[in-house]
Amino acid sequence: KSLADDYIEIETGLPEVLSPIPFVIPLQLFAYYMAIERKCDPDMPRNLAKSVTVK
Repeated sequence: KSLADDYIEIETGLPEVLSPIPFVIPLQLFAYYMAIERKCDPDMPRNLAKSVTVK
């Protein structure tokens, strides 16, 4: 709460260890739409070739 000006608190009703699971898909969609808004290609991230080696 002290790290952000705005935040949304959502009660999942799950144990704390399982609570991140329902947020994975919405956060991935958020990242996708932010990439589109910033005119970045989400399928070809910048600097990916430098950090991933495919054999």
